Amino acid sequence: MVTERGLQVLRAIVQDYVDTHEPVGSKSIVERHAFGVSAATIRNDMAMLEDEELITAPHTSSGRVPTDKGYRVFVDHLAELRPLSSAQRSAISTFLADPADLDDLLARTVRLLTQLTGQVALVQYPSFAAANVTHVELVALDPVRMLVIIVTDTGRVSQRLTSMPEHIDERDVPVLRAQLAELVTGRSVRAGSERVEALRASAPAERGPLDHALLALADVVGEELDEFRQDRLVMAGAATLAKREQDFRGSIHPLLEAIEEQVTLLRLMSEMAADDQGLAASIGRENEAFGLTEASIIASEYDAAIGRARVGLMGPTRMDYPSNLSAARAVARYLSRLLDEDEGRR
Repeated sequence: MVTERGLQVLRAIVQDYVDTHEPVGSKSIVERHAFGVSAATIRNDMAMLEDEELITAPHTSSGRVPTDKGYRVFVDHLAELRPLSSAQRSAISTFLADPADLDDLLARTVRLLTQLTGQVALVQYPSFAAANVTHVELVALDPVRMLVIIVTDTGRVSQRLTSMPEHIDERDVPVLRAQLAELVTGRSVRAGSERVEALRASAPAERGPLDHALLALADVVGEELDEFRQDRLVMAGAATLAKREQDFRGSIHPLLEAIEEQVTLLRLMSEMAADDQGLAASIGRENEAFGLTEASIIASEYDAAIGRARVGLMGPTRMDYPSNLSAARAVARYLSRLLDEDEGRR
């Protein structure tokens, strides 16, 4: 059982270890923190923390460093998050202002977060399976190339250039556009995708030129709607891992592989348990099932019109949890506000 002062000592060890990158001893704690007790008393507290496996000695006769369990207790007992500076708050509002679309907004979000924290930044796309298709547009670039544009009520826009199976007369473009609109507009992404499948299944064996063109375009629309339904993750700051490789106890290759594959990080981000503020953390060995025992991932939820998703950071277990959680929460709140305002304008 950890005492209240023991928790304060743990907090001091975590903070000092993050700041100095050096194991922390009782003498430095007395010098840097106003506990009002002797170094001998602090040593007793540290011994109890070591018995609880919250801190450990990396070398004989050295100071102590937090364990993964120690970081977990530290995060669970955070009294408050470190407030952002006025410059940081200004940077968030400036950097995220007036995005072109959701893709642009989320790309800016991860770039901003990695600049604020020096960690790998991660943002989940909200699931678009329940979004409604509001518009389908066709633009004939020449007789055999067509630009297919799909817009949803959440602001998601898809543009796909495709080659037609045969030449298309410009007079046929409005007809094809109307047929595709009848097929998917006003319906959810999921329902639209199902109607495209039904069209393919019911297509007659004998087809005219317009039938071939419609099926080719419907295939494109179906593929794009299926893409809308997929979970997606946007990331920035992978280069920071190489710069901070010495902060990791082992190899950073599993982290680089997770960044490249995305599926592992999507699962982890989705499964992390959040507190009543929408904040979540998964630390070190808690990530063993995902092959990421060298890393910590923290996240904050943001709200979109069609549901919730997460903004997160990935880095070494020795990270500045109060500042990183604060940055993720601030950016997530601003992201929610922007998306809410955008929804209100539509």
